[in-house]
Amino acid sequence: MPSWEPSAFYPDPAIQVLDPSFNKYRLPLAGVDRLATGTRWGEGPVWFGDGRYLLWSDIPNNRILRWDEATDRVGAFRQPSNMANGNTRDREGRLVTCEHGGRRVTRTELDGSITIIADSYNGKKLNAPNDVAVASNGTIWFTDPGYGIKGDYEGLMEPFEQEKKNVFRVDPKSGGVKVVVDDFVMPNGITFSPDEKKLYVIDTGLTEGPNNPAHIRVFDVDIDAGTVSNGKVFANNFSPGFTDGMRCDTDGNVWCSMGWADPKEDGVRCYAPDGTLIGKIHVPETVANLTFGGMRRNRLYICGSTSLYACYTSAKGSMKP
Repeated sequence: MPSWEPSAFYPDPAIQVLDPSFNKYRLPLAGVDRLATGTRWGEGPVWFGDGRYLLWSDIPNNRILRWDEATDRVGAFRQPSNMANGNTRDREGRLVTCEHGGRRVTRTELDGSITIIADSYNGKKLNAPNDVAVASNGTIWFTDPGYGIKGDYEGLMEPFEQEKKNVFRVDPKSGGVKVVVDDFVMPNGITFSPDEKKLYVIDTGLTEGPNNPAHIRVFDVDIDAGTVSNGKVFANNFSPGFTDGMRCDTDGNVWCSMGWADPKEDGVRCYAPDGTLIGKIHVPETVANLTFGGMRRNRLYICGSTSLYACYTSAKGSMKP
């Protein structure tokens, strides 16, 4: 596991200001903490404010872990997890999970039972859902690149049945599954802007070849109609590395993961709503995903490859609940 020592100095040099606007979100008396270690590939963090705990996936170990804020203890929340990857919550507080093992998206009901939200489209199995976001109207939006069926480490090697790597939307009332975007190489992280008028989706197509994209795209979105339009590249200066997961804060900034290339770039990047890179948070591991949490939703939880990190900020996460 990577060596780790928290900074003995404030402000923490791991938190890098690239534009003066980032000073609004940097706390001079807060640094990067490592909360837990021992995962093989950490992913999909989701905050449960009502219980003051964080869940995150350890995909190769086939488990979802739980870190408790009050006790600082880590334990297994679900094992086996069906190779769970991305997680979020709906507006009723239920856990929504992308499962590589079942090639499906599920919801954990308040009584602990599991409901299948989507496992097929047009009579064929989904590839392997990766990340998921739930809008305020209850619709569920998820990406389906298929990383989980490309081998036997993060899932089970199986043939692709969906011809394209789609972004899907599920109507919670009818259960209907529809394609909202079908021109990604490998759609990955997904999130909404605070006003839900923008949809951000990461393309990690670079994993499939050097001429493929490593960028974030943004779309105008109508969550009720289930349509997107005016797609364009929001940020694209990631190659030869790439970003994987992201979240927005209440000011509309996009905080995204970074890794896979230069170790000096491993960590988190923060982009202003206009796409300007304004700040970085450095950790000694490739970062897959992140989320805001804590009692004031101002603590950024960061999934490194083997460890869970956290950093207090002056930003507040926009996701609800």
